Amino acid sequence: MNMTQGKTRRLKRIFREDNRTVVVPMDHGVSIGPVKGIENMKETVNRLLKGGADAFVLHKGLAKHFDVGSAGLIVHLSAVSNLTPNCLNKIQVCTVQEAVRLGADAVSVHINVGAPDECSMLATLGRVAEECDTYGMPLLAMVYPRGPKIPNEHDAVAVAHAARLGAELGADIIKTNYTGKIETFKQVVESCPVPVIIAGGPKIETTQQILQMVNDSIKAGAAGISIGRNVFQHEDQTLIVQALVALVHKGATVEKALKLLGEKH
Repeated sequence: MNMTQGKTRRLKRIFREDNRTVVVPMDHGVSIGPVKGIENMKETVNRLLKGGADAFVLHKGLAKHFDVGSAGLIVHLSAVSNLTPNCLNKIQVCTVQEAVRLGADAVSVHINVGAPDECSMLATLGRVAEECDTYGMPLLAMVYPRGPKIPNEHDAVAVAHAARLGAELGADIIKTNYTGKIETFKQVVESCPVPVIIAGGPKIETTQQILQMVNDSIKAGAAGISIGRNVFQHEDQTLIVQALVALVHKGATVEKALKLLGEKH
């Protein structure tokens, strides 16, 4: 069996048959602490599973303690806390081998393109990509344009550059910022040879805005979403996931997705 077979099998546990995915990243305990929604991880994971989440991103310590049920497990290899003076410099804290031992379906690495320490993050990405090929482990690169030369992290040219960079250096899936418009995000997707999923970013004011962003990104060709705070800090974690699943996998309109949430309000 060749090594790409391993990647193919594992990716099937993250992406459904429509080649789309609803991922909930829950690695925030390292970067911003045990914030609202992730104080009790077991309860939150169970609520999100009930909603139909396809995969979770966890750090290795929590991956040892929590079962993600039938969902895919993505082990995050990068870390830095927002308490450090240089919080754009993500460093590797877990190996692909450790992720294999944990039964991971993929690993993820975070790169801030344009940050002062971009060089070391790129070196990590290149090294991890090689290890992933050795073990047949899919690699998700979380690639964001962030740094002194980047005034707007949602700028279409910068986002397209970041996404392409991740794919060029060996990632199997790219997670990056949504550009705010279907037309410009379409260009990001079309210039990236591997599937692109969108980040949720900081807490968004209204649920409708989140649903609209997801709807538009799918229309632009995104392969899904990886949204954390706007999911686990929502007042109804199960229903918000159901609404997102309806948009990503079932072709629901924003109005229909809102109705799913409204039934309980």
